[in-house]
Amino acid sequence: MPDSLKDRTIVMSGGSRGIGLAILVAAAREGANAVLLAKTDQPDPRLPGTVHTAVAEIEEAGGRAVAVVGDVREEADCERAVAAAVEHFGGIDIVVNNASALNLTGTLDLAPKRYDLMQQINSKGTWQLTRAALPHLFASDDGQVVTLSPPVNLAPHWLGRFPAYALSKMGMTILTLGFAAEFAEKGVRANCLWPQTTIATAAVVNLLGGEEAAARSRTPEIMGDAAVALFTDAQRPTGQILLDVEVLARAGKTDLSAYGGTDDPELDFFVDSL
Repeated sequence: MPDSLKDRTIVMSGGSRGIGLAILVAAAREGANAVLLAKTDQPDPRLPGTVHTAVAEIEEAGGRAVAVVGDVREEADCERAVAAAVEHFGGIDIVVNNASALNLTGTLDLAPKRYDLMQQINSKGTWQLTRAALPHLFASDDGQVVTLSPPVNLAPHWLGRFPAYALSKMGMTILTLGFAAEFAEKGVRANCLWPQTTIATAAVVNLLGGEEAAARSRTPEIMGDAAVALFTDAQRPTGQILLDVEVLARAGKTDLSAYGGTDDPELDFFVDSL
């Protein structure tokens, strides 16, 4: 089993900014290749970065990368991303289900089309990209699926807050645990990774409280470092739901001061304590 990411190939949904890009940059520093399937081809004044600026950052960090402009909701786009990985890098070792739609509206105020969007990007996208990549994960000597999805926390204070969003995100988790069980005999591992605290991304600034919320959040680099630690974990975990801090602690990193977030960080959704 490999203990390094050198020449390993990651296919990710999303990845043009935020947590996804931080993961790909951290992996690139360890020599990984990346294919990112994302929609942002042209700059958006509301959001930083495009698939093309992401490729430049990944390559600057020491990796190789290919951008596929597309939508994880579309089967053909998922297949194009998989084909690009095979064409450019010879296969796929890791699938990262990162793309996600966030809508915290309650049931009465949530439009059906917004409900559909969340389910299609979050849970369907996770299933569809993984499904497309599975034949190549079977061929890898350490095929992995890592999904950025939360603990299955059925506490009423979470479920009652935004049932539709909770369903879409926990659906990603249940699918991933299902992959771990379904394909264990094929040698494919599957785990969920989730931040203990909110992460200072455009979503936090734009949707969850602006700069004040960002100041109480850790930087995306904590998820990048945690993902690399999970990819290369010598224990080869599978079927687990892990917080970033748990993965880093297992790797021997307990000083989190470099990631910011102040002494009173804001816990992420579905996390009830530090």
